[in-house]
Amino acid sequence: MMKKISFMDTSFRDGFQSVFGARVLTNDFLPAVEAAVHAGINYLEAGGGARFQSLFMYCGESAFDMMDRFRKAAGPDARLQALARGINVVALSAQPRDMIDLHAKMFKKHGITFIRNFDALNDVRNLVYSGRCIKNAGLHHQVAITMMELPAGCSGAHDPAFYMKTLKDILDSGVPYDSVCFKDASGTSNPNKVYETIKAARKLLGNNMVIWMHTHETAGIGISQYRAAIEGGCDGVCLARTPLSGGTCQPDLLSMWHTLKGTPYTLDIDVSKILEANHIQQECLKDYFFPPEAQKISSEVILSPMPGGALTANTMMMRDTGTFHLYSRVIEAMSECVARGGFGTSVTPVSQFYFQQAYANVTQGPWKKITDGYGKMILGYFGKTPVKPDPEIVGIAEKQLGMPVFEGDPLDVLEPGIPKAVKILEKEGLPITDENIFILGALQTPGGNKGLDFLKGDKPVNCRKVTNKEEPQKKTAPKTESSSKAGGTTQYKVTVDGNTYQVMVEDETGHVASVSAVDMKDGMALKRPPIEVRTQLPGNVYEVLCAKGDRVKKGDSLVILEAMKMETPIAAPDDGIIESLEVVKGQTVQSGELIAVLA
Repeated sequence: MMKKISFMDTSFRDGFQSVFGARVLTNDFLPAVEAAVHAGINYLEAGGGARFQSLFMYCGESAFDMMDRFRKAAGPDARLQALARGINVVALSAQPRDMIDLHAKMFKKHGITFIRNFDALNDVRNLVYSGRCIKNAGLHHQVAITMMELPAGCSGAHDPAFYMKTLKDILDSGVPYDSVCFKDASGTSNPNKVYETIKAARKLLGNNMVIWMHTHETAGIGISQYRAAIEGGCDGVCLARTPLSGGTCQPDLLSMWHTLKGTPYTLDIDVSKILEANHIQQECLKDYFFPPEAQKISSEVILSPMPGGALTANTMMMRDTGTFHLYSRVIEAMSECVARGGFGTSVTPVSQFYFQQAYANVTQGPWKKITDGYGKMILGYFGKTPVKPDPEIVGIAEKQLGMPVFEGDPLDVLEPGIPKAVKILEKEGLPITDENIFILGALQTPGGNKGLDFLKGDKPVNCRKVTNKEEPQKKTAPKTESSSKAGGTTQYKVTVDGNTYQVMVEDETGHVASVSAVDMKDGMALKRPPIEVRTQLPGNVYEVLCAKGDRVKKGDSLVILEAMKMETPIAAPDDGIIESLEVVKGQTVQSGELIAVLA
């Protein structure tokens, strides 16, 4: 008797994320959802992961509205799954307990029935509380163990023994779960390792527990991994459909169906209906720009495990900031970040930490700047890494971030999030709803809150379509003439202990604007030459924190740049007055570009 292999269609979440950086408008794809259900596909990935953030940040839409419309299009009987990242859930950073609980309730409310829940560090502590919240909300909890191949020469984790230890830790933790998934976001695990891992898991879990395997075709071995997993005892695999299959996406549904011919396994699909659904899906997405890197095999990820779901999100952001030409160098540098970072699995958010650090190493020099996420990860603030990170890099992180190594439970250092969100909503006069509370928590960044920006009406749409006749016009700062004289000030000459100074005083406030020593030979002030403030890295101007004429002190943040989901403040190198400001919010800048001039 043939064994029917279950499958989930990942086109509408991981497919969107892996090809378009998750930037797809809801109106554009809903007909494809209806077509998929009509073709007999009743298990679809509908949200979560980076797709949650991208709807707010790049599509001008609420993720909750999208999930409601997805459920309506799919019908009441479809199984809709979302992806959650342990204590990060779907947020840009680790969330406190109250927000983790709210996440499960909100996704249940908005039509989700299954949640696949993983921790990128495979720290089981990060799965226990989130798993309980998922089950308490009445959702199917699919607990996941994350996999990848280590860079050359590395060992100590990410082998079958490591994965079985993690699985045993899950069983011992008491976390409630309904099924188990082995998730290889980079698609780099050797197929034989996959077989041995699934075989051992089946032996440990028994025949009644449902086991899933998830991978990407990025390294060109996805189909082989699935074949190995199925032969090892796997019950279900994640597949996508053209034009959202292969390359950085999941293996193709029809390709997998064809692969299983002549074996004891079948997907049991109606091929003619699948072809019809594929045609509709292609028609829905015909106007979108398909990045070339999303449609090819990238064997270099075997050595630098970049997840398919993060690869194009990062290349999209690099295109946005004009740094796509650095991509190959960043991928190459990423291998060292993995090797020295403790072997956390390269899947969001850890994959982003690796990529951000590699990006910083390329643009600012190796280990000159420890990025916030990577630094906190190796210091233990997101959980325990599979092996200890490189002590040298840990020391640099401690010094730069001003934080000690942390060995406790990450949830214990996070303050409740709901009261903070309520205060913000009250202050801004915005509706206090569970959805708005969660949006604020999930989209909080070190430099601001993109959820608040959205709720206040800032709803940018940045989806790349080939039908766009013109590229979005880049913002530039208005041109201003630099002047050595600050407006609205009066000059005084003051002598103290025989030393003479020129003092500039602001007329309106009486504040001292500047003090300069006077050369007694000719009575001229020894005026400091203007100081140019330039950025050391490319990015987009996320916030402008000063204006022309402002007095600033050394170390004050003038602007905040955003690149690769990192926010980097550009600080004043000395005290002074903003003589000219050369950038505006939303502008793209390159390394070395002038930000401001201080008088």
